[in-house]
Amino acid sequence: MIARIWHGMVPVEKRDEYLELMRRVALPEYQATPGNRGAWCLCRTEGDVTHFEMLTFWKDVDSIKRFAGEDHEKAKYYDFDSRYLIEKEPGVRHYELHSQTSPAPSRSD
Repeated sequence: MIARIWHGMVPVEKRDEYLELMRRVALPEYQATPGNRGAWCLCRTEGDVTHFEMLTFWKDVDSIKRFAGEDHEKAKYYDFDSRYLIEKEPGVRHYELHSQTSPAPSRSD
């Protein structure tokens, strides 16, 4: 399994609107891609900037390519991102998973 992490920053006053777009557009697209094993949107605010991390898990590189395109090391952006992001970072980070002993986060808490 492979973890993929994308990072973006938005002005704090656009945080809630961008978070809603991640919930409504990005997360469903991740989860609908064959080979996706989970998707989470993390965010934290520091001063006047909110950092977003999209943490996704994938069966293999081919699964990532179904979502991100052939150049799977490049960040994928949506048409609306230019209205929110302070900058468009060119790449993402990928990590091999070597332990699967932790349970998935509970959705009922």
